[in-house]
Amino acid sequence: MFSSVLSAAILGMEILPVRVEADVSDGLPSFSMVGYVSSQVKEAQDRVRTALRNSKIALPPKKITVNLAPADVRKEGAGFDLPVAGAVLTSMGYIPKDRMENIMMLGELSLNGEIRGVSGILPSVMKAREMGCTACVIPSANRKEGLLVKDIPIIGVSTLEEMLEKLNLPNPFVMEENVWSLDETPCIYDIDFSDIRGQESLKRAAVVAACGLHNLLLIGVPGAGKTMIAKRIPTIMPNLTMEESLEITKIYSIAGLLPHDSPVMRIRPFRSPHHTTSAKALAGGGKIPKPGEVTLAHRSVLFLDELPEFSKSSLEVLRQPMEDRCIHLSRVQGTYTFPADFMLVAAMNPCPCGYYPDMNRCRCTQQEIHRYLKKISQPLLDRMDICVEAPAVSWQEMTGQKKGETSAQIREVVTRTQKIQQERYRGTDIHFNSDMGAREVEKYCVMNNRGKEMIQKAFTGLSLSARGYHRVLKVARTIADMEEEELITEKHIAEALTYRMIDRKYWNGS
Repeated sequence: MFSSVLSAAILGMEILPVRVEADVSDGLPSFSMVGYVSSQVKEAQDRVRTALRNSKIALPPKKITVNLAPADVRKEGAGFDLPVAGAVLTSMGYIPKDRMENIMMLGELSLNGEIRGVSGILPSVMKAREMGCTACVIPSANRKEGLLVKDIPIIGVSTLEEMLEKLNLPNPFVMEENVWSLDETPCIYDIDFSDIRGQESLKRAAVVAACGLHNLLLIGVPGAGKTMIAKRIPTIMPNLTMEESLEITKIYSIAGLLPHDSPVMRIRPFRSPHHTTSAKALAGGGKIPKPGEVTLAHRSVLFLDELPEFSKSSLEVLRQPMEDRCIHLSRVQGTYTFPADFMLVAAMNPCPCGYYPDMNRCRCTQQEIHRYLKKISQPLLDRMDICVEAPAVSWQEMTGQKKGETSAQIREVVTRTQKIQQERYRGTDIHFNSDMGAREVEKYCVMNNRGKEMIQKAFTGLSLSARGYHRVLKVARTIADMEEEELITEKHIAEALTYRMIDRKYWNGS
């Protein structure tokens, strides 16, 4: 007897429907799987056979053939265990055939018949709804995640016996109310911007960067608070909107990194990979690539501490996604596109010992300093909108009783500034000032006469590249937005230019 059930394969960020077909017929007893399956998927035959036996279901001494279509796409992952078992059970008459005609199944089987959770449930259920499926049968561990998708019944099962019981009910496809929501709820963080003492110039640069989602480079002596500030940048960014929360949740669902206590990403992720991280881990790797760090930081912050300690290949892989806000990975099976709209925040010392140019404390030779700074290429530096120096904190600042603004207070400024940008770019693909291209810079970065004169002198005097020129104007546009001014003035240009000067202090002639 022949039967089939719908399942899904994850290809990058895309979901491909997979038809799992099973045929139980007379012949030499065997269990074979075809359809361009990986060894991980092929092992499903042993898991299914053993799980059925331990669930008191005996396989008949017949020829069992399972096909996963389309056959020209490689299938990977353990999520096909449950649909394979469902198709086989339907062919054996344990489940009515009409019940399986238009449902999607996903799940991994344990040898004792338990059904384990799998990654990628949210986008798979969304695909099932798009295709008009009657229902989705998924592991109970993923039920809350599946319930995020409205207008499609979700059947959560924890064992094969429970699946058989539910699918044989007179009316198994009952719509459940979603107890989880993607409402814009206030975020509560364990850290706050008011914890930072002193470093007013760094805090100002961080606020400007957050307002326009500009890339930020912090250079300074060890222990100056660079990492401390970077970790607090997500706390001053606006709360996630419903669209952003769903977008990030889909990414983390595919990566298998959703929090255990909640199926929804409610706060902006802060990704801080170690400097030994490879280029593939940053970009995304594997035969069928999974999201890398640049994608996991989507709509939030990617923090690279000790920037020169990263390998050159790892740093250079960031250049394209920093410009395009997405990353394209080509493999034999095809080309995969992942979102990568992140804010890059990097921190570094000015030399191996960390104290250059204070020659009273620095013990590095000029050759060592030169080699250290050369690890950061000029094209990468050009892509850093804001570069600011972190001096050592004084005793008075460390022990002062006065605290600065809280994250909540700064968040109001950032939220107001970003709303100005959203109104300006409504109806376009641009979200923030940092997203502007050359044409948009010319259109939206309107300066007064003195501002034009200042940027013209700076372009010549500082030998700015075209990219550097545009980035100065983008930052100036953000500073003007923070002050709710329509025209960019010389004051805004001057501040934006100071953020291009520190890198020249260290790299000029290096």
